[in-house]
Amino acid sequence: MDLQDQLKKLFPDHQPSNEPEEIEEQEHELFVQKEPMICKYEKRKGKPTTIISGYEGEDEDFKLLAKEIKSKLAVGGSFKDGEIIIQGDYRDKIMKLLQEKGFKTKRVGG
Repeated sequence: MDLQDQLKKLFPDHQPSNEPEEIEEQEHELFVQKEPMICKYEKRKGKPTTIISGYEGEDEDFKLLAKEIKSKLAVGGSFKDGEIIIQGDYRDKIMKLLQEKGFKTKRVGG
């Protein structure tokens, strides 16, 4: 007895539809600001980190941006106190990603 037969026994009146379900994924619009975002390099506990700060929009939007940066660069990081902290020195790549999204960036340190 396969799964379809079991489901028919449990729900005899159910008529399955053969149409694929449409999942709408809504594109989230980020707030693009006039002031540049700060992209700086620091060493914390002897390890290189890239810190992005200066976003004027909602924290939730900044968290989504952090998630996108981490996934595109395949690196670890976190969002804390209004800053995105990325493990490693990825200033150039991050600045390029942000500029493609329409943000102004400013390189600080080194």
